Amino acid sequence: MDADYSPVPELNLLKAFQDRIGFGQYADGFGLTEYDDTSGLEAGWSDDPDFLDRLVPFARATDGGSFYAFWRVDDRADLATLPVVVFGDEGGQHVVARDLRELFRLVGYDCEITVDWDDAYFYRGDDHEHRSGHADYVAWLAEHFALTPADDPDAVVATARAEYGDRFETWSAGFLPE
Repeated sequence: MDADYSPVPELNLLKAFQDRIGFGQYADGFGLTEYDDTSGLEAGWSDDPDFLDRLVPFARATDGGSFYAFWRVDDRADLATLPVVVFGDEGGQHVVARDLRELFRLVGYDCEITVDWDDAYFYRGDDHEHRSGHADYVAWLAEHFALTPADDPDAVVATARAEYGDRFETWSAGFLPE
């Protein structure tokens, strides 16, 4: 396991899994990227140090370039318990999970998230075929966290948005152009 990937043990476990299975091979559009690389935030949203200090990017969310980040909503030490937000490659930023384990369940749905200015949601057609490493990911999720993939990912997103959405929108609005 690459313990140097991040200070988050859960992400280090996923990085070891991803190194074995392959980037993007276990969930559509998803893969861990360089931990805490803020270049995407700086280029597309804001280079304000107060903005960048509260966000920790760690994964690609879509093949188009959307990405996930922890939002430091407060000063808790366990980063895995922080809300996860998505930044869309064509705009929009939204809370999608209350913590990392909820994101892991969303990843298990094996469907690329759709992100626009007003919403972030999942759509998977009836003819959807799982990625080659999906079954391995589901087994990994059960083995390490006793979790199953989300059956209704939009319900997970709605719960996270109900808890943190307004706070995130208010906070981020202070840094983003209208």
